[in-house]
Amino acid sequence: MNYMKIVFFEVEEWEIEYLKKKLEGHSLEFYPGYLEEKDLKNLQDADVVSIFIYSPLPAEILQKLPNLKLVVTRSTGFDHIDLVAAAKHNITVCNVPNYGANTVAEHTFALILALSRKLVPSIERTRRGNFALDGLTGFDLHGKTIGVIGVGHIGTEVIRMAKGFGMHVVAYSRHPDEALARRMRVTFLSLPELLKVADVVTIHVPYTKKTHHTINSKNIKKFKKGSVLINTARGGLIETAAILYGLDNDILKGVGLDVLEGECGIKEERQLLAGKFKLECDLKTQLLNHVLLEKENVLITPHNAFNSDEALHRILDVTAEDILSFEKKKPLNTVS
Repeated sequence: MNYMKIVFFEVEEWEIEYLKKKLEGHSLEFYPGYLEEKDLKNLQDADVVSIFIYSPLPAEILQKLPNLKLVVTRSTGFDHIDLVAAAKHNITVCNVPNYGANTVAEHTFALILALSRKLVPSIERTRRGNFALDGLTGFDLHGKTIGVIGVGHIGTEVIRMAKGFGMHVVAYSRHPDEALARRMRVTFLSLPELLKVADVVTIHVPYTKKTHHTINSKNIKKFKKGSVLINTARGGLIETAAILYGLDNDILKGVGLDVLEGECGIKEERQLLAGKFKLECDLKTQLLNHVLLEKENVLITPHNAFNSDEALHRILDVTAEDILSFEKKKPLNTVS
């Protein structure tokens, strides 16, 4: 094993102990804050630097780190790192491309099941000592059609779980996966066709200018009457006015949201656990200002779908794997 000096920024106490076990035999240094110009004096002999998104690495910083060979960002995104400058200085850059596909998919089904079996009113009623079943009749998922918009890592996990419930699956993707269609018996449709037949619609695409308001005030009218809408991706994918129209006109009988339109700009879910984000963005206030909170057939969770113990540990596992693979001259998850 080649001895390396590895420096971590933006780490919490529990992460330190975990990483020490994963990277035993190397020199490790940990800093809870962000990487700044003042820290460069401690990085002159660093072989590896691991950061999160609040520690930018522009060209002017990278050129001042003569021994640096590897940067590992503990995030999926890497636009806080100057890749051109990194390549110029022969610095490899790696990321954590996927750590929560099953985690978010499970939360998606938690919302679906909570709506289908009216779990929230059932629990609230029994806590008051009322065991009456009036108004608590739910519906089966078995035999229903789920429409999955976006078939990446998370969408594929949702499809796999839906099959376990005995659901029919239709999907929309700009690049239909024919192999997946055959393997998992998925029917790819156009978006209007999907909305017309799906009993449950769940969206799993990244938020871009092209995907802004994928569900909107026009196509909400194409939904199957009495359907359920789920969003665990990004708030801006669904126009809030469209949700309200769907609810008020009995198009939607239930909505499950882990995200809301207008919430603070989020690049990485793990931002939500960072102190800096908590200071800059009051999600609670934004939620309280939302009229959707007052709807009994709307369930809202606080952008928590990613937040499982296993997912947070997977970030560190992949980070350590990136470093150890680089040491063996077989780098993984490279973005440079």
